[in-house]
Amino acid sequence: MPSPLALSALVLPDRHPPAQFVADVRAAEQAGVRTVWTYDHLTWPLLQDGPWYTCVPLLAAASMATERVRLGIQVATPNYRHPVLFGKELMTLDQLCAGRLEVGLGAGVDGADALVLGDPPRSNRERFERFAEWVTLLDELLRTPVTTFRGRFYSAVEARTIPNCVQQPRVPFTIAASGPRGFGVVAAQGQAWVTYGPWDSRGVEGDAWFAALTEQAHRVDDALAAAGRDPGSLRRIAQFALRVQWPFESAERYADVVGRLGAAGFHEITVHWPREDGRGLPRAALDSVVDVHADQSTNAV
Repeated sequence: MPSPLALSALVLPDRHPPAQFVADVRAAEQAGVRTVWTYDHLTWPLLQDGPWYTCVPLLAAASMATERVRLGIQVATPNYRHPVLFGKELMTLDQLCAGRLEVGLGAGVDGADALVLGDPPRSNRERFERFAEWVTLLDELLRTPVTTFRGRFYSAVEARTIPNCVQQPRVPFTIAASGPRGFGVVAAQGQAWVTYGPWDSRGVEGDAWFAALTEQAHRVDDALAAAGRDPGSLRRIAQFALRVQWPFESAERYADVVGRLGAAGFHEITVHWPREDGRGLPRAALDSVVDVHADQSTNAV
């Protein structure tokens, strides 16, 4: 029998005032979710003209207001984060939350975040080459007290990350990937993998969505095998996009989703926490979604 799937929540950093973000994280903790994630962007196309805060101080505040729930970034990219400073921030966050931090990492895409510092547009290949180096340096910074590194995109000269993370050898990396280059980074340095399914999941639902996730999972297994890793060493997370509603049409349909993802080897489902604008998990479906995961855990005992 597949292991029960954990439920995680994604709370967007647009709550105003910011104390509302902390209140939502506490509500999610009380509902029993495993992890509360938040986005790491400077702006976001769907909510470009409204309030938008940055994830590090929000998670620092949430760490002081919670006790059990894990807190995660989903996902940070090299678009505007240098690994030396970001590594120091991650170490500090992990100390603040007593070892409850999760770190999602991705290559990033073209858009405002990629251009805000004045960098020129990059090809897909260059973005992934930069990402691979960025993750390599971030990994080293979080594992060692003092790091010197000289690469094509980044350098570090006697960068100190002391006392380093509570979690050892470092905070876990969750790599966002949907293609072969990303799967290589998952196999090399990821403790978890997160996917929306198809790169463009608009209009893709039901059997087509599950087929896409299953195909990606097989390709991840191939990358792990090529790297000499046991496929069972990787945590697998399926995430529903903000505009996706079909899994929540009924408790029965959501229970079927959970069952099929568990059978496909996934460990966790991430949903957007209920919002006033109606996107994400409908508030009316929250209790039934929580109950499905609770019932699955009870039946597995």
